[in-house]
Amino acid sequence: MNILISDAFDPSLPDRLSVFGEVTEDKERLAEMDVVLIRSKTKCDRDYIDRARNLRLIIRGGVGLDNVDIDYARSKGVQVFNTASASAVAVAEIAFALMIAVPTRLVEGHVSMSGKQWIKKQLKRTELMGKTLGLIGAGNIGTEVARRAIAFGMKVIAFDPVLKSHDCAELVDKETLFAEADYLSMHVPLIDSTRGMINTESIKTMKDGVVIVNTARGKCVVEEDMVAALESGKVRAYATDVWYSDPPSDDCPLYEAPNVIMTPHLGASSKENLLRIGDVVVSILEKFDQQTA
Repeated sequence: MNILISDAFDPSLPDRLSVFGEVTEDKERLAEMDVVLIRSKTKCDRDYIDRARNLRLIIRGGVGLDNVDIDYARSKGVQVFNTASASAVAVAEIAFALMIAVPTRLVEGHVSMSGKQWIKKQLKRTELMGKTLGLIGAGNIGTEVARRAIAFGMKVIAFDPVLKSHDCAELVDKETLFAEADYLSMHVPLIDSTRGMINTESIKTMKDGVVIVNTARGKCVVEEDMVAALESGKVRAYATDVWYSDPPSDDCPLYEAPNVIMTPHLGASSKENLLRIGDVVVSILEKFDQQTA
């Protein structure tokens, strides 16, 4: 079995995978590969899949599969897997860090102190306790965010059309979620129904001063509409770890918008998570190896 590691994984992974066959990071050898390991950088579109003539398995280290043409891959007999459960804690932690940074005024406090300014009186804080967190998507990551929110004394509601019940959140329809949430945290894949779902019209139905946290996909939010909502004050703050592209274009409107907290797609890149992703990759390959033996 020939295995291509196309994106950044834990450095220990090549040795761990050597028991299954030859492991390489040479992308020029794509045509020889039986298995390709990717994260968010490599795009497995039709052209890519066609060039990988021997390809039988794609493993996406992470959750989102929007960089893989799943239907075309399967039509070519290529199996596609992700490592969804591995990333739940890492992404939940950064989502919660972004959320708590807003009411604590953490960024403003740090920047002002770095500039030798003491603006204690100007930085009025609020608390998460007693506020309502609305989860857009309540799968593995959303559940971990809910657990942290409950520990902070928040009420948690969630919109997730797939789920019939949830241990940590009250399931509601999307209209109720938008109307009641003080904080919104996004945990959905990029599909037709979620692309641009946060836009001028949906923002109108939200509470005045809502805080929106996005660790899902950048294109779930219409950036220009978000900027307008931030400038008007309808949205109190937008905290995001995800973008239209990695990195964003120089003319990304969020760069100049007020009350935005930005991180460079750090969600799934914790050391611990990369090790967990490796564990899931090994498990997938063990089962694949048994199937094809």
